[in-house]
Amino acid sequence: MEESTRELPVALKEWAVAVKALSEGKQIMVLRKGGIAEETRDFQLVSPRFYLLPAYEHQKPELLKEAYRGGIADTLAQWHEGADTVRISAYAEVVEDIEIRDQETLDSIRDYHIWTDAFAEERLKWKRTKPLHLLLLRVYRLEEPADIPMREAYSGCKSWVSLEADLQQAPSKPVIEEAAFNEQIMQIKEKLGL
Repeated sequence: MEESTRELPVALKEWAVAVKALSEGKQIMVLRKGGIAEETRDFQLVSPRFYLLPAYEHQKPELLKEAYRGGIADTLAQWHEGADTVRISAYAEVVEDIEIRDQETLDSIRDYHIWTDAFAEERLKWKRTKPLHLLLLRVYRLEEPADIPMREAYSGCKSWVSLEADLQQAPSKPVIEEAAFNEQIMQIKEKLGL
């Protein structure tokens, strides 16, 4: 990870099952409108590089495509409510931040994410006047995950948290080889008409 990222250790909170999918190369995107705590404003990209902080609240199997529903049990096996640490195993770099404002555009990328059509549509319709942000991410898996103290500041429905941990630069590698990653980016952008 670059020096500038270490200066401000910031993390994007995302469902643990989505962090798992990102870390395994099963998807390269997240769909964001912000958390409930950010209700009065549009989602904002705080940093182009960030750690992925797994969140366990609100995960429901029925909101995932059938093939990914078992991932929730896998993530919950590594966590329990009231845990005093949380594992950081990946970070991401934003390649594109694309605004989605209509259902047809959202439907065009349904094959590239883990969520059901109904849940993706629900994310689009929430805060109706705000666009849904499609973040295309280059994800890197840390060779040695970091277990950091769980802080009250990490809790709640928010997108971004400042990590109160000294995360030293750690060896990492991309979860998807560059050629395959570029091919996925091209396919998604083609589906979006970009």
